Amino acid sequence: MAIDAARAAETAARRSYSKLIAFLAARTRDVAGAEDALSEALAVALTEWPQRGVPDTPDAWLLTVARRKLIDAMRLRRRDDDAAAHLQWLAELHDDNDGAQARWPDRRLGLLFACAHPGIQRDLHAPLMLQVVLGFDAATIASTFLVAPATMGQRLVRAKTKIRQAGIAFEVPEGDALRERLDGVLDAVYAAYAEGWSDPEGADARRRDLADEAIWLGRLVASLMPDEGEALGLLSLMLHAQARRDARRNAAGDYVPLSEQDPALWDAPLIDEAEALLHQANRCGGGIGRFQLEAAVQSAHAVRRRTGRADWPAIERLYDALCELTASPVAALNRTVVLAQSRGPAAALAALDALASDARLAEYQPYWAARAELLARSGDTDAALGAYQQAIGLEREPSVRRYLQQRAALLA
Repeated sequence: MAIDAARAAETAARRSYSKLIAFLAARTRDVAGAEDALSEALAVALTEWPQRGVPDTPDAWLLTVARRKLIDAMRLRRRDDDAAAHLQWLAELHDDNDGAQARWPDRRLGLLFACAHPGIQRDLHAPLMLQVVLGFDAATIASTFLVAPATMGQRLVRAKTKIRQAGIAFEVPEGDALRERLDGVLDAVYAAYAEGWSDPEGADARRRDLADEAIWLGRLVASLMPDEGEALGLLSLMLHAQARRDARRNAAGDYVPLSEQDPALWDAPLIDEAEALLHQANRCGGGIGRFQLEAAVQSAHAVRRRTGRADWPAIERLYDALCELTASPVAALNRTVVLAQSRGPAAALAALDALASDARLAEYQPYWAARAELLARSGDTDAALGAYQQAIGLEREPSVRRYLQQRAALLA
């Protein structure tokens, strides 16, 4: 019975965590207070549910208890200089129908926009979403983003304090502000996905499920903004990448690059869903953004499932558009790799040489790996081996480093 009650509490918290936090903090802007109140409500549930049984609507029960905990905490913290504000918050919380209703306004989208507010340090957008929306602890987030736990904890506390003190609203902006802020939300979701994607072997327990959690966030944004092409494009991009996850390693755990992967190992249902989302995004109207273009690139790679060959001319055109839209050195680098397929190594190496002066690529492993491959195909073995050594020195993931070492050994 106790195990069933604990599992019910965990399930309710997992299913409704972000919705509960968003609702509790929407009026007060006190995200940290809402987290503490929900944590206390969960503790009460673990004590009472084994004795009294699991309520019919666990999430509504948690909301009622958490709201009362939040009110009690506000009363204890109230000071003369902000008494009026606290009294107003208390009145609003009581007015929010203190009955245990299973349905309440979904303010999660507003919470996401608050986490990506321009007033909050940009590199904290993704960590803040991971904690506030997904419930990750500071130590897990710190491990993911290679920051000391104490440092990350302090940064997250300051960000939540900023939301409360600046009165950052939990609302979706309009007009030009919507595009600016939506880009911040989507960038943060993709940053979280990229961190999970960089640990494909699941070697880091704290990051093992991060890619799945980021996709959950992407689904949330897409479901709440079904007419936003970029939100749909981001979800399509992540699903295309996720569909190839099992093909990135062979049976021995060695890295397999995209060009050498067996398409039969790709997740066909995920690819079909990604394709449907991309078509839906294209019907939304408005301009085509970065994530739609990147998803289209993945779609052109996925053609290999049916034809045995990626659509290289289409990929080249898509990267041309991406480079023009974003001026991203990574997009320009990827374009050179595509040129090697569509026009040959000489044209690709010339394009790569044009990027050599960009300081942003000097410590970027894929730049040196691409350079090594192109030099090897052009017959310059010594220069290729030097580039491979640069790439090997910059790579953190053991399986990719072994792959680069094997390529260099074969060349030598």
